[in-house]
Amino acid sequence: MKEKIKAILEKYQIDATRLIDILHEVMDEFGFISAETITLLSNDLRISEAQVKETISFYHFFSDKPRAKYNVFLNNSITSCLRGFEHVKEAFEIESGVKFGNVSEDGLIGLYVTSCIGMNDQGPAAIINDKIFTNLTPYRAKEIIKGIKQGKKVEELIYEANGDGNNAHPLMNTMIINNIRRKSLLLDDNYEKFEVTKNLISKYSPQEIIQIVEESNLRGRGGAGFPTGLKWKFGSKMPGEHRVIICNADEGEPGTFKDRVILTQYNDLVFEGMVIAAYATAADMGVLYLRYEYRYMLEFLNSQLDYMRNNNLLGNSINGIKDFNFDIRIQLGAGAYICGEESALIESMEGKRGEPRDKPPFPVERGYLNYPTIVNNVETLASAVRIIKNGAEWYKTFGTSDSLGTKLLSVSGDCRFPGIYEVEWGVSIKEVLDMAGAENVQAVQVGGPSGTLVNVQDKENHSKTDLMKWYKPSGMMASRKAYDRKISYSDMATGGSIIIFNKSRDILHDVVMNFMDFFIEESCGSCSTCRNLPYIMKQKLLKIINGHGVREDIDDLLNWGKIIKVSRCGLGQTAANPILSSILNFRHLYEEHVKAMTDYDNQFELADSVSAANSFVGRKFIHHNS
Repeated sequence: MKEKIKAILEKYQIDATRLIDILHEVMDEFGFISAETITLLSNDLRISEAQVKETISFYHFFSDKPRAKYNVFLNNSITSCLRGFEHVKEAFEIESGVKFGNVSEDGLIGLYVTSCIGMNDQGPAAIINDKIFTNLTPYRAKEIIKGIKQGKKVEELIYEANGDGNNAHPLMNTMIINNIRRKSLLLDDNYEKFEVTKNLISKYSPQEIIQIVEESNLRGRGGAGFPTGLKWKFGSKMPGEHRVIICNADEGEPGTFKDRVILTQYNDLVFEGMVIAAYATAADMGVLYLRYEYRYMLEFLNSQLDYMRNNNLLGNSINGIKDFNFDIRIQLGAGAYICGEESALIESMEGKRGEPRDKPPFPVERGYLNYPTIVNNVETLASAVRIIKNGAEWYKTFGTSDSLGTKLLSVSGDCRFPGIYEVEWGVSIKEVLDMAGAENVQAVQVGGPSGTLVNVQDKENHSKTDLMKWYKPSGMMASRKAYDRKISYSDMATGGSIIIFNKSRDILHDVVMNFMDFFIEESCGSCSTCRNLPYIMKQKLLKIINGHGVREDIDDLLNWGKIIKVSRCGLGQTAANPILSSILNFRHLYEEHVKAMTDYDNQFELADSVSAANSFVGRKFIHHNS
């Protein structure tokens, strides 16, 4: 064991900042990270054992306890739940004889629940030994377990033919379907790959490249919407021995899968966008941070980078441009939604827990390894290539006056045609629903759990003045017909997630509770507000749903929603949005659950309130009548 670990360490130059990569290799080799391994890593990397342990414990796909030969990670995102997650989960447990969260006695099967894995258009889905299994049913779950017990390889368990496009590439061999429903300027196949790097980039100075991107008003497509040209300009002016371009491919927002499709079919645009950004900012280091759930495409993406190196599109003097030296490596994540936040992503890249950094300094000042660092989203970088090829004025003919270009929407939930839709900014909610074949719609979640739950039955969104004083979701306007709400920065900005719920869904119990569980699970725990309030708010919501609530409980939820806004990162600041947004647009559902004329809760049950504590410490509840 010591020799194998030594070889892994030497592969990464015994560099503590590559701890995530080292831990991945240890997991691959031994199936878990033992106490002895932790001591060896601590000694050789010259960091404390506590530092190694805290990194291991932070990420979903690391374990200090033995995992099984076959590990099933079943996705519990809301779209999976809409399509039978509980029945599939039960089938796995019955057939394997193992409860989720455990490994079978013989070490053959391990069952785990995990958050969104980017397969919202084809769930329920699971990761089994890094292979993706989509459209699961109870029958398919049972057949998988039977195959495992028969000793089949994971590849032999696959029940559908290879997916479309590059999903069928020999280096991926996956059953995933792209589900591209609508294409526009970005998802346009009529282009010469790497044309900008080969023919155009040398015609412009770095400053001219930045100016073109600035004039196009391209804004970040990850959700925040920061002007891309301005970020590049800031980064280009920061002093440093190195400058770094990072592509953020850690899309963990439930309901979002557009980056998965771009990386599958248009990764050349993404990598070329990184090259253009490097040329414009004089960067020499590039990293694509790929979420662990997309590990199945790692080998394929690395082959694309090899092609670029072999054709002088990466490396030294790219395309013959003197002193233009830039290369890209892929950093695999380890399962943590918070790493989608750029500073948490950088912490992860440096081998640490993915906890957001305090700002300032911002990454463009001091980011990865304290070098000036520019972090852009997958879709943003791909869009930059189109802009340099066709010009800012061309790009400005798409979209609206304040939201230029197109946007990729990941549409899922209760609709006939889930998938990827490239639309111009300014498209209405109604148009999206019509394109996706959604009927009998009750609600639409725009922007994932951190976004806004739109009530499409409420023909007029009335003012609700008191609530709007403190809760201001993206572009929430008074007296707007819900169907007419626009996908735009001035109305409803979104990173891309659109989840549709029909009238059969219980909004509070099925949807809001699922979203709150997600935020509770994914909090890094750094801020007391984010660490505690989502759980407390969920318990209050559960109290209301169970019929024990009073009107004051709704007020408590609103007041606590103000407090959580002081969290230091976007996850913490928006972790109460599922409840706040549903109160704003579905208050009648809360009102239906509380007692109309009761000012106090007369349904308190002492035994129920202390049951969790009793269970944890193994104590029996005894009630003494006085």
